[in-house]
Amino acid sequence: MNKKNPAPAIWYVLALWISLLGACQPASVKNDPNNRALAKVHNKTLYLADLEGMIPAETSSEDSAQIINAYIERWVRDAALMYEAERNVPKDLNIDKLVRDYRASLIRHTYEKILIEQLLDSTVTTKQLTDYYKDNEDQFKLGSDIARCRFIQLPKRAPDLARFEKLWKSDKVEDFQLMVAYCNDLAVAKLLDDSLWYGLPELQAQWPGNPGELSSVQPGKKITRRDENFIYYFQMGQVIREKESAPLSYVAEQIKKMILHQRKMKLFDETRENMYQDALKRNQVSVYQN
Repeated sequence: MNKKNPAPAIWYVLALWISLLGACQPASVKNDPNNRALAKVHNKTLYLADLEGMIPAETSSEDSAQIINAYIERWVRDAALMYEAERNVPKDLNIDKLVRDYRASLIRHTYEKILIEQLLDSTVTTKQLTDYYKDNEDQFKLGSDIARCRFIQLPKRAPDLARFEKLWKSDKVEDFQLMVAYCNDLAVAKLLDDSLWYGLPELQAQWPGNPGELSSVQPGKKITRRDENFIYYFQMGQVIREKESAPLSYVAEQIKKMILHQRKMKLFDETRENMYQDALKRNQVSVYQN
């Protein structure tokens, strides 16, 4: 059976790993009589000098020995694995190029983070959210039903359930506040803010009734179901069906991320172009054509 080569990302990590673990001590350090060898695996040797700076000055001799022994145990295993990795690296793999590419990627990523922290405007106003939503509403069609609703899961043996049932059935504001306090203490799960939108499939997954039952509940209606251990309460509010446009409040966080992503890309493109133009002005750009 032909073996497939590992994904390119694996070889990037391996290249960096080989570059780091394969680094050798200078000959002058190796020949230092005070720098004794601690371990050897195949052609790799771990020297005492390799552990320099690893142990804090105030560490006891016993703790130092434990730290050194633990490091040696890790090192010999890593070295054994690296030996096999080097033997099995594809012959056409350019380790040096992978290390250069990976290093460049890390540097670029770090610089982009600096640009974001220093220059990116991370404030997204309500108007910007609304404008983006209006201009791209077709992108925000629902993949499933959502609803404003209330959902409560209580243990069957929860205390004073009769009192809770009265609070649940009541429409008085003061009774709702008492119910919230009860749920904060005893509910296994609760969704009590009916100004928020919730995915009905996610709620249905926790519901003991028939599949799809929650989607068929009429707005304003309250239902109760039981299983072996729990009692479930559900009240339907406003419903928006699959394939209809999601309300702005439901996708606001998603839109914010999209706006910020666009700003990041614009910032990177503008910075790249400005640096290029600056290099041109300084005569630091040369293009050699065939």
